[in-house]
Amino acid sequence: MRVLVISDMEGVAGICRWEQVTGGKPQFEEGRKLYTEEINAAVRGARAGGATEVVVLDCHGAGGGWSFNSLVPELLDPGCEWVVQNEWTEYTAFLEEGCDAAMLIAMHAMAGTPDGVLSHTVSGTEWRNLWFNGQSVGETGINAALCGQWGCPVVMVSGDRATCAEAAALLGPGVTAVEVKQGLGRYSARHIPPSRARFLIAEAAEEAVGTSPRVEPFVPERPCEIKVELALSDGAGRWNHREGVSLADSRTVVSTGSDWWTAWRRLYL
Repeated sequence: MRVLVISDMEGVAGICRWEQVTGGKPQFEEGRKLYTEEINAAVRGARAGGATEVVVLDCHGAGGGWSFNSLVPELLDPGCEWVVQNEWTEYTAFLEEGCDAAMLIAMHAMAGTPDGVLSHTVSGTEWRNLWFNGQSVGETGINAALCGQWGCPVVMVSGDRATCAEAAALLGPGVTAVEVKQGLGRYSARHIPPSRARFLIAEAAEEAVGTSPRVEPFVPERPCEIKVELALSDGAGRWNHREGVSLADSRTVVSTGSDWWTAWRRLYL
């Protein structure tokens, strides 16, 4: 069984401030270690559940050379391999070759979620809302659609309470959700200790991988329309003259394609 672990950083137990997830900040080094150990827990659990190959995809944009390169390699569990991307959603080879299940570790809630710790969608300052065919989504939706493009179901998600609720609403009640903290606001949370969070993640990963998927791959309807509401009109010009992309107004970008992947590449890559 081949398992993909897609990880972000804001959903880690113990993290609730930008300084913990921004490369170069003093608190980032502690955040990296907490992050890596939650990834390790997912890898251990997947292996215990029968995974024969596990690939970790670090999807946290920490800035600078740390972007998509935030985990600590020397601490990483030997039961996996990991990918450093140049751009988010760039690496698809493992999915294209055939992947049985995906797990989203340390996810955060979509922009505007009041009790979502460090909530945002793609850019904390530029993107206000995102829709796939009229359905409001966040980064859980983006990652799930990426996996679904190649028929891979997301079987487990970890993060704060708001993220777990968002995942269940999008993917269905069959997805295994591990709540490691409860957001009290965007920059505050009631956390469980990291050691307990790792135990719960490993236990859930083993169960999710070791049983038949209870969720279907998330595949947005075809053809697909992706719409982004920007916070400001300043950056909208970057999409001028892109095939399949238009501006509905000064702050709303619309990308269309025969499927989600076509529309997403036109918008993002």
